[in-house]
Amino acid sequence: MPNHPYIWNYLPLLLQIIVAVGMTVGMISMSRFIGRHRNIKEKLEAYECGIPAEGDARGRFSVRFYMVAMLFILFDVEAVFMLPWAVIYRELPRVAHVSRMFGFWEMVVYLGFVVIGVFYVWKKGILDWAADKADL
Repeated sequence: MPNHPYIWNYLPLLLQIIVAVGMTVGMISMSRFIGRHRNIKEKLEAYECGIPAEGDARGRFSVRFYMVAMLFILFDVEAVFMLPWAVIYRELPRVAHVSRMFGFWEMVVYLGFVVIGVFYVWKKGILDWAADKADL
């Protein structure tokens, strides 16, 4: 057993951070000093997959676009909550001191809320992009 303070165990991490920051600063500064920089019109334009930019970047989007984006984030987060439960399900009695059936019914209730949310979104017509309704 080494006879040094516990903080010394973090020395490799500290060295890795110092090397990463040093390399980053070094590459950026060398690029600045060595490279040629000419700001011409073509370089300052927005590059969109090889297609010339059209219109203004501050165009208006439908509210439906933002609703779908928020719903994606919402249901994505719900999937993130289900993954740890699925990984630990078999060891649930040992880890959380509850029965496996309690964990099962807990997830059934959780998925019930998810299904209610999907049903609500479906009934509101948020996912119906073909509808000729005014913006929500």
